[in-house]
Amino acid sequence: MNRSIKPLVILLFLVCFSASKSHAQDIEVIKYPDLAKLISSQSDKNKVINFWATWCRPCIKELPQFLELYNKYNDENLELSLISFDFVEDLENKLKPFVAKKNIEAKVYLLDETDYNAFIDKVDPSWSGAIPATLMVAKGNSKRKFIEKEFAEDELEKVYLNFIK
Repeated sequence: MNRSIKPLVILLFLVCFSASKSHAQDIEVIKYPDLAKLISSQSDKNKVINFWATWCRPCIKELPQFLELYNKYNDENLELSLISFDFVEDLENKLKPFVAKKNIEAKVYLLDETDYNAFIDKVDPSWSGAIPATLMVAKGNSKRKFIEKEFAEDELEKVYLNFIK
């Protein structure tokens, strides 16, 4: 290869590689106190917090609805947080590749807790601990709605819009 072209090719490769890395989803590993802050922090946006896992078939089935909701309302008044119940040891080889493959732009957290009974009642007293589950918090924390079930096709947006009225 021509000596003057080689540095240009290397530079081009580095620019392309760093650009693709900058779009990679950063998944934050959190504990329950971090989740509690996420839920209770004051916001001028409506929060939708979905509890899910890559190993949960109903969670994966409804995930496109959350991504559509995020794409449609993120610029308006929606803050979407996807709280993964995957195992921390699966972060690099399962969760990150899944998030990249699905091109998830919403914020993804991995909840690093082993004693779910210690916090599920604090998220919502009606929660049995099953997933998928979703918590909606109106802007200013003025009201909350907890849904412990898989959303039927095209149901999530209707529930969200009815909640924010």
